[in-house]
Amino acid sequence: MVRRACLALFVGLLATPALAQNRVPNERGLEALVKVTLLTFNDANVTGNYTVFHAKLAKPFRQQFTPERLQETFKSFVDQQIDFDVIAAYKPAYDPAAALDGDGRLIVKGYFPTEPTRVLFDLAFIPSDGEWKLISIHVKTERAPKP
Repeated sequence: MVRRACLALFVGLLATPALAQNRVPNERGLEALVKVTLLTFNDANVTGNYTVFHAKLAKPFRQQFTPERLQETFKSFVDQQIDFDVIAAYKPAYDPAAALDGDGRLIVKGYFPTEPTRVLFDLAFIPSDGEWKLISIHVKTERAPKP
């Protein structure tokens, strides 16, 4: 009887991450997901080494884009020496609120209120290996609006 209870608890614990992926992460979890994703992307652009960023992508994204192809795709960030690691000190503003789309992808759009340049992002994640993994990324910088 005790073995069954332990097994049921263990199975229940294993199922929890999968259930969590059927909803938008809480505020702290979402902020961590966005920051880790964008800071890893930023590190790849600053160093020119995309292997760590590539390893964190969802499998379909990894299969489509090698680290070398990512480097080519984001060459403009490297050429313009864009470094936005300052976002680590800011809370992201979501516009609209993060939500799941009809395919179960987590869509997160918004910006970091940095100055004089604002970092805008449009990210999509899919459940993979028990966590949200990046399937799509669009990042740009633009002049922050004047108050």
